[in-house]
Amino acid sequence: MHSIKSYAVFTAKAKLEKPIADATHTLTEISFIVLRIRLKDGTIGESYLLSFQYNPQAIIGALKDAGELLLGEKVFDTVKVFDKLNHANEYFGMEGLNRWAQGAFNIAMWDAWAKILGQPVWKVLGASKRQIPIYGSGGWISYSPDELIDEVTQYKNRGFKAVKIKVGKPDWKEDLERLRLVREAVGNEINIMMDANQGMNVANALQLAQAAKNLHINWFEEPILHDDYQGFELLRNQAGISIAMGEREYSLTPLRELLQRNAIDIWQPDILRLGGVEAWRNSAALAASFNVSVLPHYYKDYDIPLLCTISNGAGAESFDWIDTLIDHPLEIKDGMATPHNTPGWGFKFKDEYLRQV
Repeated sequence: MHSIKSYAVFTAKAKLEKPIADATHTLTEISFIVLRIRLKDGTIGESYLLSFQYNPQAIIGALKDAGELLLGEKVFDTVKVFDKLNHANEYFGMEGLNRWAQGAFNIAMWDAWAKILGQPVWKVLGASKRQIPIYGSGGWISYSPDELIDEVTQYKNRGFKAVKIKVGKPDWKEDLERLRLVREAVGNEINIMMDANQGMNVANALQLAQAAKNLHINWFEEPILHDDYQGFELLRNQAGISIAMGEREYSLTPLRELLQRNAIDIWQPDILRLGGVEAWRNSAALAASFNVSVLPHYYKDYDIPLLCTISNGAGAESFDWIDTLIDHPLEIKDGMATPHNTPGWGFKFKDEYLRQV
């Protein structure tokens, strides 16, 4: 009765007026892959992943390959299913696209199982708190100064207490000027963070961090290539600003390496890349053992409930991209987000925005 009977894969898109860019990528569309599983008792579990314009057929193929292997599996056997997919994926690789597919099925299974239990996911896992700080994200490199100021001002007017902007211009002094404009626009009561998306070298990242200190920048995200552990260690010791990273990682191995080097202050897990709920929480527990805070990447509709279940959660990231595409967007007020109190994750994509593939 509680086993997976079928699955379906869909695409959806959010409105994007013109391309946006960070230091390393240009995004031409805001696209999502939506997965729905149906159990033998008719219960539906849903998940989604952020895909942009990248490798649409590859990720769809990975999801369908995983789905065929999981037909008949019990929906509550999330750990067993994760291990089963790891074994099946070993030949072509357990990370990358295959891990994204694992994450999508894991999240959908948790949605369905919590619905059967009649509880939100965060209650099933056990809660530590009921509200989570959330910051407004964006500040794209491609923005004009007016567009940048308009966005951060809107976040401030909506009650957000923190904003994050992109850095990584060819000349870091341009980044510094953009940070100054943002500080002038939002005042001293709003926290500002910066994100280079791995687009800087150690020397330039260090210069920018030290120059930005008098602007009271809270933390510096992905200043350099994510696997340059020695570079992160140097920046953590010399930059004079908190260092954050984690969104590109598919396992706990990089986190362990960074923690042992005392090279980060904030861990930013991506629930899809790590492979789902258990992997996300495992990473949070490892970070907690080194007194490192957790501030996840992008997926606020999953991260807010999960942050309510751990002791070292520092906050969540907010984009509005799916809010018009789903039935129940998260409640955000005065810079705080509250998880849904309805069974499962508490939201689903509206059918009119989905195209089955």
